[in-house]
Amino acid sequence: MTTIILITFIGAVVSLIVGSIWYSPGTPMGRLHMKAIGFDKITPEEQKRLIEEMKPKMWKSFLGQFILSALTAFFIAFITVIGMENGQTFDMVVVEAIFVWLALMVPVIGSGILWGNTPRDIVWKKFASDSISYAVTIGIVLVIARLFV
Repeated sequence: MTTIILITFIGAVVSLIVGSIWYSPGTPMGRLHMKAIGFDKITPEEQKRLIEEMKPKMWKSFLGQFILSALTAFFIAFITVIGMENGQTFDMVVVEAIFVWLALMVPVIGSGILWGNTPRDIVWKKFASDSISYAVTIGIVLVIARLFV
């Protein structure tokens, strides 16, 4: 169980790092995200004002995201450690993780984008960006788990 908790913690931290880089304004995915939340429709001065206004509250968002990331990392750690202790190969664990991503995460991401306020002209780009972001994060957590098992 200690291994699972360690993988969960490291995976959640890495997930925050990946997300911070993935959605930073300097990346194509970050610019797409800014467009999705309407930042492209306001002046740079208004953007700066909103960012400064949000800074004191950002720790709550990061804490919430850390908890959500820990849930994902815990699941990946759990299926990796328990699966391999019970005779599964790492390849089998990876296939399980891919199916979980495809069957559970991708539909939830898609529903959130389709029924959310995402501008219609970027729906598919946003869907692809968010889905790939989660796939990358799961892949990294799998690699971390493999280092421990």
